[in-house]
Amino acid sequence: MDQWYQLQHGMTVEWQSLSWTSKFLVSYGLIMLVALAISYAWSLNDQRLIREVGVWVKPMKFMLSTSLFALTTVWVLKVAHSHLDQMPVYPWIVALLVSTSLFEVVYISYQASQGLASHYNLSDPFHAFMFGVMALAADGLTASQAWLAWEIWNEQKGADLPVEILGVIIGLTLTFALSTISGLMLGGNQPPSGQGIPIVGWHLHKDIRPAHFLGVHAQQLIPLWGLIAAKFMGTFANTGLLIGSCFYLMLWGISTWLSL
Repeated sequence: MDQWYQLQHGMTVEWQSLSWTSKFLVSYGLIMLVALAISYAWSLNDQRLIREVGVWVKPMKFMLSTSLFALTTVWVLKVAHSHLDQMPVYPWIVALLVSTSLFEVVYISYQASQGLASHYNLSDPFHAFMFGVMALAADGLTASQAWLAWEIWNEQKGADLPVEILGVIIGLTLTFALSTISGLMLGGNQPPSGQGIPIVGWHLHKDIRPAHFLGVHAQQLIPLWGLIAAKFMGTFANTGLLIGSCFYLMLWGISTWLSL
């Protein structure tokens, strides 16, 4: 009972320490998880397919990814010991993240409800236009992370940056750079149809989605590696972070090469 009380008390303290903007972003991430659960339940009775894949698969992927994106944005500020969430610029970063991601989720879900493709749908001028707008929204979403990295860097400028903070800055920057490059490639190269690998649905050849996944989720994986390096590598932590980041970049490059 004491351990359960301490856990609840710790969670309460953490929640109370968040700014209202971070609380909004956490709530947004949780709403996306609820939407994911509802979409999954709905999909069980919807047998329609788009390119041999259930119509609700893509919306559910975007809901999960959006939830992780939102929750991680709050988490990395804690990892970086940043007070950026108390500054006037932070709500603008959050507004960019929420508006772009919500647009994508809503439009993709609407198209799914109609049994129509959202991506690569050039069947008429309207759908072609919306496909382009989705690309701009995706760029805006990842740009929110580059903006966040820049503000954290400015906040810490002039100080010797701990490896945890370096991990956050590198991870957010890579998310913007790598996912933008792979996203542009993805926009011009439709992946193969069919189920692909279970759960993720990727194919191992002529499919840029694995590289795009690595680009998007550098936001979580590189800061996590920075925490591991700080805890276990001692004086070699910065070197470990650099080597791990280079390996990650190489893995993204190999995944991109396999998609060509």
